[in-house]
Amino acid sequence: MLLIRPARADDRDRIWTVLEPVLRAGETYPLPRDISRDEALAYWHGEGHEVFIAEDEGRILGTYFLRANQAGGGSHVANCGYMASPVSQGKGVGRAMLEHSIARARARSFLAMQFNFVVSTNDRAIRTWQAYGFDVVGRLPSAFKHPTFGFVDALVMYKPL
Repeated sequence: MLLIRPARADDRDRIWTVLEPVLRAGETYPLPRDISRDEALAYWHGEGHEVFIAEDEGRILGTYFLRANQAGGGSHVANCGYMASPVSQGKGVGRAMLEHSIARARARSFLAMQFNFVVSTNDRAIRTWQAYGFDVVGRLPSAFKHPTFGFVDALVMYKPL
């Protein structure tokens, strides 16, 4: 049974096991493919990030962070980053984390959620976000250099909460 809970300090090694293959593949996040473990974990646990893990019988299957998209006048809009373990993809982990993050954002009184940089070739994520009511509100032409497809667009996606 999938459990989503706040990450603890002793989860960092397990979180890295999710982050590393996704970041090394370089297909969905605009972070350096050769980012170090410490740099990646510092990014994931950045200031203002509330980090969660999704686990099943003690095995981590995914992680996400929730934060305010912007400070000040934009702080009522939430932003998240999600990563699922490659072995868990297609098993509903992303959907479960999305549902959890929307509920958590509402509990924190955010009025909307925005994804600033969804790589246009990330079809599974785009279909999932759209199934939950996110609209594409912007397109950034050739904003991401995909390791296989070259320069591809990035999408800005938005959902009122």
